[in-house]
Amino acid sequence: MSRIDIEHLRTWIGRTHVNEDVIAPRHARLMAATIDLPDPARIADGAPLPPLWHWLYFLEGLPPGELGRDGHPARGGFLPPVPLPNRMWAGGRVAFLAPVPIGARVKKVSSILKVDHKVGRSGDLVFVTVLHEIRSLAGEPLIREEHDIVYKSAGRPPAAADAQPAAAAPFTKTFTPTSTTLFRYSALTFNGHRIHYDLDYCRHVEGYADLVIHGPLNATLLAGFAEDASGRRVREFNYRGLAPALLGETITLGATIDGDRVALAATLGSGVRSMEAEARLVP
Repeated sequence: MSRIDIEHLRTWIGRTHVNEDVIAPRHARLMAATIDLPDPARIADGAPLPPLWHWLYFLEGLPPGELGRDGHPARGGFLPPVPLPNRMWAGGRVAFLAPVPIGARVKKVSSILKVDHKVGRSGDLVFVTVLHEIRSLAGEPLIREEHDIVYKSAGRPPAAADAQPAAAAPFTKTFTPTSTTLFRYSALTFNGHRIHYDLDYCRHVEGYADLVIHGPLNATLLAGFAEDASGRRVREFNYRGLAPALLGETITLGATIDGDRVALAATLGSGVRSMEAEARLVP
């Protein structure tokens, strides 16, 4: 019998958290250095923040006593207390409604949108969808994001063999994250999840063979590549994680442009997709 009390977890729907932050240029410049951005001069006050770099801001810094064993904030605060040990960034849908100026002070309103329970091959799965709305202090909508988090039982992570082979793309770029890359991105996003830096925990608790490359880092690289390949700004970005990317992997970013649509994939050296995405471009 399932131990998931989905009706109790759904009482978290509608919970809201409000935060303000400054889109600090120093933090953006550190991100540019982390991913070796080709033109770091564009990171300046007043310039538009690159797509998905808003994940560097509005960071929650809890003391150690308020963290779970995985390094994430303990369950039962803003997010529901899902009684499954492993938590993953599954995907999301982002609309860029207006440019976010570097240097601006902005506000984010987050709310629990949905909580769903499913049973997969590995057992219980709980999906929590969080709505994030970023606005200027004057109230102008800047970003609307639906973020999907999946909770699952401990056990074997999704294997690359379970993912589908990727088709060749006309635009490609390779990226090989190092342990320094993972450290820097974890620090920039204040992400304490131990799968990104604690190899013993990674292998012996969550079952990965090596440190895990951040899903949001892959998504950020894909969104930026959509703009680089097309020469146009992204207005919508939908993405879904398919298989974990591990330290030592060379990731190939692929883009296929069809009018205002860009089909994207992050492909592992084994030839399977770690993440797939679709971008819609500003006309």
